[in-house]
This record gives sequence, structure tokens and C-alpha cells, in this order.
Amino acid sequence: MNILQIESFSVSNGTTLAVDNINFNVKEGDLLGILGPNGAGKTTLFRAILGLQKYQGKMNLFGHGKEFHSELVPLIGYVPQKFNLESNFPATVFDIISMGKISEKKLGSAMSLLKKSNQKYYKSIEVSNNDDKVHEVLKIVGLESLRDRRIGELSGGEQQRTLIAKAIVNEPPLLILDEPVTGIDVEVQKKFYDLLKNINEEKKITIVWASHDLSAISNLANKVACMNKKLFFHGQNDEFFSNEDLLKTYTESAMHIHSHNHM
Repeated sequence: MNILQIESFSVSNGTTLAVDNINFNVKEGDLLGILGPNGAGKTTLFRAILGLQKYQGKMNLFGHGKEFHSELVPLIGYVPQKFNLESNFPATVFDIISMGKISEKKLGSAMSLLKKSNQKYYKSIEVSNNDDKVHEVLKIVGLESLRDRRIGELSGGEQQRTLIAKAIVNEPPLLILDEPVTGIDVEVQKKFYDLLKNINEEKKITIVWASHDLSAISNLANKVACMNKKLFFHGQNDEFFSNEDLLKTYTESAMHIHSHNHM
């Protein structure tokens, strides 16, 4: 069952194409790692999927086309790449996670669409007006002891785990992560990757995750997509990592962009 399917998909930033005519799908249960250098169009692609940017082409989300997109977007959990807060921002960890809860009205609308397209596996999504779910995800991300701490007082790793908790508090069928470990130390990265695997396997949440980290994607993702504006690979993990030519193409494209950015 495809959770997300895009065809002949392009996104322009002004006069330039940031995403150039790509096709791929995400199946239920996938942990898809998207590889690509800075400027490859990964964030732009995510923004278009989330309904924040116009696109050309076709997108099918949870079995429905463009006309129902805005009603289904609340079922996507999203963790952005950068998150900067003033240290005196007056919200606690608990407050931030609570903001991720979907209203009964929005959830009801999305669920009726899923029933229409016979997407049976979303029965786990439920409205939670009490705080049980917040406590549950605090435990999953290991932040119970910091629940009343102001978000601006946390380390980068703790802030990122708070955002992940906010994104998964509804147990969304799809979680999108945009280079979520940027600026986080190696020890915290390892914990984060363990958390990702747990969310995917135990909670059955489908994940699309952009990263530069070849070894992390090699270890965790079952599928790989490799893009640099165009998509030049989409398939099984072992197919990508056992192919010297593909790895060479990826490395060269990353270095090419890198050198241009520093000219």
C-alpha cells in the first residue's frame, strides 16, 4: 500500500527548478532515507509534500489526490532541520509536545477520507484530549525528567527530541524528518537513531528521513532515494550500497555542490 506517491513532480524556486521531474513512492512501513547534498532540493520536496509550496505534477497522499491534500496533511508528523528559540521562550517541553495533538474535527475529517480509500491500517490513530499520550512520548524520547523545563533552556539534542515527541504524539502514519541531527553530538545522534528504529518497528510509523550520513542510512533505512534536484536512484538499501558506481555518483555530486557553495 502506497502512503505517498509522486509522479513527474517538480518544484520551482523563482526561475530555477529546485526539484526536477522526480517519481517515487513510499510504502507502509518503509524507513526511506533520502540522500543528497546541500541544495539538492530535499527541504523543498518536503515543503511541497506538506502543502507549504506549490508544485507541478501529481501527488497522491494516503490514497487521495490534490483536492483532499490539506485535510490529510495533519496526519504527517514533521521535524524540520533547524529550530531556533529564544532561551526565555515561555513554553515548557510538555507544552511544546501538547501542541502536536490534532483536534477532533481535523482528525475526524482525515479519518473519514482514509476509510473511503480503504486504508484500514490507520485504526491506531485516535484523538487524545488527555495527557496520557504526552506522558507516553516523553518516555519514548527519554525526557520525562525535563517535562517542566523551558524549551529554550535545553541542549540542541534535547530540543530535537522534544520536536520528535511533538511530531509523534498522535502516532501519525507518516513521519518526515529533515536532517534532524544537524549540530547534535555523536553520542546523542546514536540515541536518536535507536529511537528512529524503535518508532518505525514498534509503533509501525512510516518514516521519510533526509540525511547526509551514509553509514546511518546504510544501517537503518530499508529503502534509499538519492537526489540532486533530479532523482538518480530509488530502491532497496542493499541495491544502493552494493553499487560502487551509485556511491561514486553520490559522492561526486555532493562534492560538486560543496565546492560551488564555497566559491
